Amino acid sequence: MTDTGSAGATPEHSETTADGVASADADPEPLSIEAAADLVDDIVDNVEQVIVGKREQIEHIVVAGLAQGHVLLEDVPGTGKTMLARAVATSIDVSFRRIQFTPDLLPADVTGTNVFNRQSREFEFQPGPIFANVVLGDEINRAPPKTQSALLEAMEEQQVTVDGTTRKLPAPFIVIATQNDVEMGRTYELPMAEIDRFAKKLRLGYPDSDDEAEIIGRTAGHHPIESLEPVTDGWALQRARETAGSVELSEPVRSYISRLAGYTRDHAQLGVSPRGSIALARTAQVRALLDGRDYVTPDDVQTEVPSVFAHRIRPKTGSQTGEELLEAALAAVDVE
Repeated sequence: MTDTGSAGATPEHSETTADGVASADADPEPLSIEAAADLVDDIVDNVEQVIVGKREQIEHIVVAGLAQGHVLLEDVPGTGKTMLARAVATSIDVSFRRIQFTPDLLPADVTGTNVFNRQSREFEFQPGPIFANVVLGDEINRAPPKTQSALLEAMEEQQVTVDGTTRKLPAPFIVIATQNDVEMGRTYELPMAEIDRFAKKLRLGYPDSDDEAEIIGRTAGHHPIESLEPVTDGWALQRARETAGSVELSEPVRSYISRLAGYTRDHAQLGVSPRGSIALARTAQVRALLDGRDYVTPDDVQTEVPSVFAHRIRPKTGSQTGEELLEAALAAVDVE
């Protein structure tokens, strides 16, 4: 992993743009189902050298990455959100940048800006930290909405527009953002347009006593993140994405996803968007891949729906939570 603008593709598969950011110049050849599943296992096993007792959450992050999605980690401070994001990024040999969101952070601090070069007497674009394969947005809810909105185009279209010029971001491009759910008086609520761009929202929770004792033992001297090595690269991740995209998504499964989304719209103030339905379909494809299958089943959908749909739902006042509404949806919507 590097903290520069270099991409995770191997040299024969990449080219460098005028902004110094590498991008893929060829269509990746899909991996086999088995090889793609092994790649996920390798990443998860590697991250577990740093993060104890959270295999399910680690797997969810990798699933989102293969599904071309982004991840929002929400929990109280000190539960390992930032370290988990760093460990995932370190396990993939790609460019990595961290953005520490603060109240005085400006949009240009994220996207980059044009700077006047006195020697050439021309404006030159200086890329911001968003120009990386894996971007950690730490404590994203500490920045005002104007700065948060700088991520909208990047997360949806993998590009950034500054002063009328649009520049592509490197591939793969993954945002892992963290936010704490305490100190609400000192943070800003994320706009729904941004929340909807996160494929998954996850919580880590406190470790149990045995896991916490293990964490203390591992970090008593040098932290394991310091010696963590990559187990794959960006080009392999691109190939695994192609594999996931080829997993069969039959019409009955597509209909099932649509009806689940429709239930949330009928029973909430704000239900799941079509973007959310697409995210569920893609993550279900990856889930099938992890089980060694080239087709999606309703079980894959049901496994993925809580982390993909719940944060997109705004329940009616005084009604059930998003998670409770999803439980009702799964009970009420038949699998055909």
